[in-house]
Amino acid sequence: MTSLSTAPERLGYDDLPALLTLLRSDAKHDPSAASTLDVHWVLYDRVLNVTPATAADPERDRLLLSKGHGPASYYAVLAAKGFIPVETLAGFAAFDSPLGHHPDAALIAGVEIASGSLGHGLPIAVGRALALRVQGRTAPRVVCVLGDGELAEGSNHEAIALAGRLGLDRLTAIVVDNFSATYGWPDGIAERFTGEGWTSASAHARDHGALEQAIAAGEPGRPHAVIALVGA
Repeated sequence: MTSLSTAPERLGYDDLPALLTLLRSDAKHDPSAASTLDVHWVLYDRVLNVTPATAADPERDRLLLSKGHGPASYYAVLAAKGFIPVETLAGFAAFDSPLGHHPDAALIAGVEIASGSLGHGLPIAVGRALALRVQGRTAPRVVCVLGDGELAEGSNHEAIALAGRLGLDRLTAIVVDNFSATYGWPDGIAERFTGEGWTSASAHARDHGALEQAIAAGEPGRPHAVIALVGA
């Protein structure tokens, strides 16, 4: 493992556990953070066209974290990639820290939305993808990370249906499936999306190569859903 004082561009996946230890709040939501760690890493390391230098570029890719109530892994990856200083992690949830229990777009470079209220992220992502289409911006990708449990929110039903009918092919929803949904559909989450015109693929979140391929497996003219399996 490299020193955490090393320049961010030299921090890697193996440094993430040490970065997470810097976030010491009792309300860190460790299980939620652990379930999204690999998804966040693959997105920022292999998929998203966004860097600290391009975080305000209109042509950047956009990650919207709907599963925002356990942001520790999100903050760790942002620090590893240079969006926020590593030393900021130690102040997590302190009164004067920009790193709150939910991410705040007004306080943290690279964060697209204030999140944590489940069911809001995907509807906002649909709006962002539609706005980019209206602006004629066809390059940026909008990716929303959400949990399996929040699919019970009615707002997500409407967002999935609308995105399918609009053919928002620059929109990708990544559902972190840790089998926590009270009203779950074992092995059936993908059908929630494909029934509304989305494409879908699945991969275990710990298999970074497979997850990267699943994210890339969309088709023109259709939004894409990825089921990232955790603990299966």
